[in-house]
Amino acid sequence: MIDDRLPLALEEIELPSDGIIAVMHPAIDANLSALPKERILIVSPLATICAHFEAQGYRVTAKVSELGRFTASVVCLTRARAETKALLAVAMNQTDGIILVDGQKTDGADSILKALRSRVNVGGSISKSHGKVFWYDGGSELKDWAVGPALQKCGFWTAAGVFSADGVDPASALLIEALPDSITGRVADLGAGWGYLSAHILTRAAVVEVHLVEAHDMALQCARHNVLDHRASFHWVDAIKWAPSNKMDAVVMNPPFHTGRSVDPTLGRSFITASARLLKPQGMLWMVANRHLPYEKTLMAHFSKVVDLGGNARFKVLRAERPKRM
Repeated sequence: MIDDRLPLALEEIELPSDGIIAVMHPAIDANLSALPKERILIVSPLATICAHFEAQGYRVTAKVSELGRFTASVVCLTRARAETKALLAVAMNQTDGIILVDGQKTDGADSILKALRSRVNVGGSISKSHGKVFWYDGGSELKDWAVGPALQKCGFWTAAGVFSADGVDPASALLIEALPDSITGRVADLGAGWGYLSAHILTRAAVVEVHLVEAHDMALQCARHNVLDHRASFHWVDAIKWAPSNKMDAVVMNPPFHTGRSVDPTLGRSFITASARLLKPQGMLWMVANRHLPYEKTLMAHFSKVVDLGGNARFKVLRAERPKRM
């Protein structure tokens, strides 16, 4: 964990006495007390992470490219190698002083360090708690590592680090096959990702509005490329906490079920609870999930009727009708 390694690294290096220190992509439970809080800027594409650190009094942002120079940066490795390399390219471009890189071995810390050694002068490294922190000076270039949204063979724009970055998710495709043409009115796409479900829902003329609710800023940037219909609205917010001014006629979703690398069905259950809160009395929820995930009990607790629409060996498609007022 960065909590164990960052203090050790700071004993080996000297940070500049003033200026902004960018901390990029920290985990929600990261302990940053070794750094001067008043100088820290949290950079994360996740609305949940930004809200968490903002509540603790940190400055936060999702788009580092809109900012000025940093006197130092701390880059936390992500699970997606291409996303990590893009993040390091941004840090290199916008940091005048030292850059610290921290991550677990399972996040590819060793391979990233190896790749960087051929590009920069690594000042030192420390291994601890199944991970590594290392550092080097900024101000050079890693332009060939910089990537953003790109058009894929499937015809949609995606980006490294977002869900289903390589193309259409098969579960979402299965849900689209099950959706009727009769969907009308206001529709919310919870955990909308890069907009695949919304793009298809908007082919229905009777749909008045589609609200893409997504906590990952880069995914939402991709969605803006993929969903150009004037009926679409984009919301960078935790879907569980989204509170629109009007109730929805329908909710569609392929909810997340991982926290880090661990399966976490409570995420999907929270999305179901949020859906019931967002819907009109006669509203409907349409969702797809991995077949082994235990969502039926939560659906029955929050809706008057639950219908299993089938699916395949891997995924199930469910419809829930008439939310109960708890």
